Amino acid sequence: MAAADQPKLIVVADAEALAQAAAERVMARIAANPGRIAIGLTGGSGPKKLYQLLGSDAYRGKIPWDRVHWFIGDERFVPENDPLNNMAVARAAFLDRSAPSGHIHPIPTTAENPDASAAAYARELQAFYGAESLDPARPLFDLVLMGAGPDGHTASLFPGYPEIEETGRWVVGVPKANVAPFVPRVSLTLPALASCREMLFEIAGHDKQPILTRLLNGETLPAVRARSNGETVWLVDQAALPEGIRGGR
Repeated sequence: MAAADQPKLIVVADAEALAQAAAERVMARIAANPGRIAIGLTGGSGPKKLYQLLGSDAYRGKIPWDRVHWFIGDERFVPENDPLNNMAVARAAFLDRSAPSGHIHPIPTTAENPDASAAAYARELQAFYGAESLDPARPLFDLVLMGAGPDGHTASLFPGYPEIEETGRWVVGVPKANVAPFVPRVSLTLPALASCREMLFEIAGHDKQPILTRLLNGETLPAVRARSNGETVWLVDQAALPEGIRGGR
């Protein structure tokens, strides 16, 4: 599968509609795979509404929890019970209530340092995948959720940082973040994130308008360089959309 030149841009009314649309896309990817399913989650404030929806009565009963495995695209190197921990947010919102504990795959933050944590998570991903190298014909993930930071970072791949250029490793330690909170991170790399049937960006709110303008203008920021080997979708609400752009492409 060749990466598409441009992501598919879908514009919705507001943050609530965005969460609804994202939930429907998650469910569609789950429905498309009759076997074992892998979803890559994301952190930050963007996906909270989506996670609450997935944990709601409307969706919880439709998810085949015994077949879905939940991973995370990046993590802050803080204890798993820290409020800054990305997977902790997802667990509290919907995972712990319904997902088998063995199907939740957090990035371990009890390791000695972010590099050791990254190596451990890479081993876990490779064990799940059944190989140490990625086959373009066999994606690691059914769907990967992504966001875009104010500097254009995605996952914990920051502009100008060496980790964005990594092509061999699946997971890397990031000693210092480019934006708050300024704690070390652990992040999947662009090749590992690309190994998915769908990469779904959620970009919502007026404060995202400046960075979305830069992304749509094609600046070579990490959020532009992140592409699925399958389908890449930017799900955007009206508040984030630059002036003069309406509808989708």
